[in-house]
Amino acid sequence: MNFYQKVYQVVKKIPSGKVATYGQIGSIISSPRSAQIVGFALRALPENSGVPWQRVINSEGRISIQNLRHRQSEQADLLKKEGVEVEFRDNAYCVDLAKYLHRFKRFG
Repeated sequence: MNFYQKVYQVVKKIPSGKVATYGQIGSIISSPRSAQIVGFALRALPENSGVPWQRVINSEGRISIQNLRHRQSEQADLLKKEGVEVEFRDNAYCVDLAKYLHRFKRFG
């Protein structure tokens, strides 16, 4: 299984109503300094992949998507539909990580 496939496998484990961070995903797949590569993997997802990409945000709780196919507001809307409170402040969409961060159990 390649790196991107491992990212997708982990992201599929994030339940609706929760989020994870790019760095958290990287750490789970034993590549703790790969947050940016996790972002690349999610950007490369084909449409209708079934991978809940919207549940991955940055370590500050901000939606930091940089993708021509999807806007930050779209990711915020998708999260809101799942019950995640998303606030617009300091020119960014933000999520309270203390409340919504998914705590992965042993992954395997």
